[in-house]
Amino acid sequence: MTAAGDATAPRPAGRNAKARERNLTRVQARVASQQARAEFAATLNSLEDKLNVPKQVGIRVDRAKTAAREFYDEQPGPAIAAAVGIVAAVGVAVWLVVRATVRD
Repeated sequence: MTAAGDATAPRPAGRNAKARERNLTRVQARVASQQARAEFAATLNSLEDKLNVPKQVGIRVDRAKTAAREFYDEQPGPAIAAAVGIVAAVGVAVWLVVRATVRD
């Protein structure tokens, strides 16, 4: 059998092998850089979410609304009493502030 007809014959080493190896390394570097960019973008997005104060306030307000609705659905009597108590406390606080500023 000849080397050209043998499927298991080793490929000649040299310039082609080095070029293939260099190209493989370039492909690996490109893939690694794309992965690093994706990880960096994900990190920046998570930091932006955590440091975006209006967004965080909105999330917390939505959670509080949901919790209040669930509390009202489960126990309407105590929920109404709690709401009346909160309104009364805010009213007293406003009255005290107005009274203090009027006296000065």
